[in-house]
Amino acid sequence: MNISAIDQLLSQMRTAAAGASGGASTPAVSGGQGAPDFSTILQHSIDQIAQAQSQSNTLTQRFSLGDPQVSLSDAMMSVQKATIALQTGIQVRNKLVSAYTDIMNMQV
Repeated sequence: MNISAIDQLLSQMRTAAAGASGGASTPAVSGGQGAPDFSTILQHSIDQIAQAQSQSNTLTQRFSLGDPQVSLSDAMMSVQKATIALQTGIQVRNKLVSAYTDIMNMQV
């Protein structure tokens, strides 16, 4: 198993955790107000999901074609990372839709 891939995965998980808790690795701040813009954060998250999907597709294709530099474990880990990223994005979307529905059903 490739140790550098595991270290990279741990680094990405730490970065995501720091971003979720408001750490220093949040996306670019808009307007100089000190708070990240919601649309910027959302776009950054969607881009990360797309990048994980693309990397997963690339690695699985390279493994299928017999590339000796890509191991089965690397390909499977990238598939799992992409699946987890997509499921997280779906859950966030579901929570946003639920919150929107709750707000729209409030009586003013």
